[in-house]
Amino acid sequence: MPRIAVPAPVPGIRGLMAAKPASGRRLSELAEQLLRGPSSLTVAERELIAAYVSYLNETPYCTGSHTAAAAHAFGGDYTLVRAVQRDPATASVSERMRALLAIAGKVRGNARAVTEQDVAVARAAGADDEAVHDTVLIAAAFCMFNRYVDGLAAITPEDPAVYDRIGATLVAEGYLPQAAG
Repeated sequence: MPRIAVPAPVPGIRGLMAAKPASGRRLSELAEQLLRGPSSLTVAERELIAAYVSYLNETPYCTGSHTAAAAHAFGGDYTLVRAVQRDPATASVSERMRALLAIAGKVRGNARAVTEQDVAVARAAGADDEAVHDTVLIAAAFCMFNRYVDGLAAITPEDPAVYDRIGATLVAEGYLPQAAG
């Protein structure tokens, strides 16, 4: 049960954002920009970063939603996303993605722990400044989103099929509410 009154029993962040539509709209716009706007990272890679950070933050709603979104963006490959969450060092991702996930993991824990060496490794693996920038910003934003969802105890379904539908919708429609977009 959410710790605040929400206008309808909508799960996750959408229910919380409905309680304050003006800030909710801005948060949706931020997510749309970060995960769908111009970037040298693909939508699948950005969703993977969101899923990984949410998993590290132990936020069930965001982990479920973004794991499903990343899997759908990768053509339905849940195995890949779960492998990254277990251990990005051994997951079947590119060295570029592995280096960016290492940066995202550091941002999630202690952002000051990101070093020039971390960025150099990412660059050597093919990441450009935009990819490094976007990785850090996605990781930082998802720490905020995760804490928003957990701090207000958003409705968190247990049925994996709910997350699969949410992920499919996010990949197909993005983050802006359809009525407002």
